[in-house]
Amino acid sequence: MGVLNACASMFALQEGRRTHEQIIESGWESDVFVGSSLVDMYAKCGSIEDAKRVFNKLPSRDVVSWNVMILGHVKCGQGQKALELFQQMQQEGNSLIDMYAKCGSLEDALKVFNKMPSRDVVTWNAMIGGYAIHGHGKEALKQFEQMREEGVQPDDTTFGCLLSACSHSGLVDEGLRFYSSMSTVYMISANLQHYTCMVDLLGRAGRLHEAENMVLAMPYKPQVAAWMALLGACRIHGNVEMGERVAKQVLELEPENAAGYVLLSNLYTATGNRDLSENIERQRKERSVKKHPGRTWIEVDNEVHTFVVDDQHHPQMIEIHAELKRLSGLMHDAGYVPDTNFVLHDVEEEEKVFHLCHRSEKLAIAFGLINSAPGTPLCIRKNLWVCRDCHTSTKFISKVVGRAIMVRDANRFHHFQDGECSYRDYW
Repeated sequence: MGVLNACASMFALQEGRRTHEQIIESGWESDVFVGSSLVDMYAKCGSIEDAKRVFNKLPSRDVVSWNVMILGHVKCGQGQKALELFQQMQQEGNSLIDMYAKCGSLEDALKVFNKMPSRDVVTWNAMIGGYAIHGHGKEALKQFEQMREEGVQPDDTTFGCLLSACSHSGLVDEGLRFYSSMSTVYMISANLQHYTCMVDLLGRAGRLHEAENMVLAMPYKPQVAAWMALLGACRIHGNVEMGERVAKQVLELEPENAAGYVLLSNLYTATGNRDLSENIERQRKERSVKKHPGRTWIEVDNEVHTFVVDDQHHPQMIEIHAELKRLSGLMHDAGYVPDTNFVLHDVEEEEKVFHLCHRSEKLAIAFGLINSAPGTPLCIRKNLWVCRDCHTSTKFISKVVGRAIMVRDANRFHHFQDGECSYRDYW
């Protein structure tokens, strides 16, 4: 890169091209640092087309390579093109933040965010939303305050991210204030997403009647998402009467939605109404409504392994079962008590506990533990929500084995470490 800098300072275009040929032969052209130096050299030597060709071939672009390209156009008198490139960089920087956050790397998302030369509302929304899905509600609110201090005006998406963050972190008063300020301070009308978040916020906090009134008072026809949020809250707080009423709305809107049957069935089971629970399951099967089986994925040594409940097909299942038995002993000694309330099988308690031990996420965690070095963080992905027992057991596992475990369920990331979850048991 020293040679390239020398060529750039002396405007030695031909020497720079010969150096470029040597770089291609050595296979370093795609390196982002070398590529940025090549772009800088060509731009300073006045060959913006060569700079553009190198820039477009880069497999990834950091802020440095973007800035070099933008400045190159400025020096060549192409101000409009420089502005277009800056706008394009802003869009790709925002997409990177969103991508990193949704892939589980909030740290990388924050690095991109902090390096951006300027941030628009989309940038801030991506970062606030990232904090929200990772259970860092207070950090999301701090980002909002910093956004305001920098003079960026929030939009409807901003408040959707904020209300979601408040809902899953138990920040009820803060969420109510944000909801109120939308219309009174920022003149933003609430949309379906905002109403659904408020139903979720109130429902999770046990304010079920307020949540139901929120659904009924919507200026729009309530969608299934709002009713599902309320039904989930009824299950959490054991309100059978309201749960039956809400489930009826869910099944009228989406009769093929298995989640409505499952939540109502779980509500009956948790409140001791096993006959009603079995009746709901029977109705689901009679109506041919298929329930998606729980699946969990874990990547170890660049290979993805898939597990389902009571899986017996994995080639390492004997070792996995042995690890589960070891973990069960350690967890029991640490105070773990299995929660069998949501196990629908009409079997003895011992068999229910066995069924819980062989949930897909526990199989995946056990596999990860025996196939990775001690202390290595585990990252698993689940297609459904994390149930209460799996949530509790993963906390205990993180403590007894001294591992950080990240679980991505259908909606968000749970970060478990030292026996604690990022949502502090409020999710």
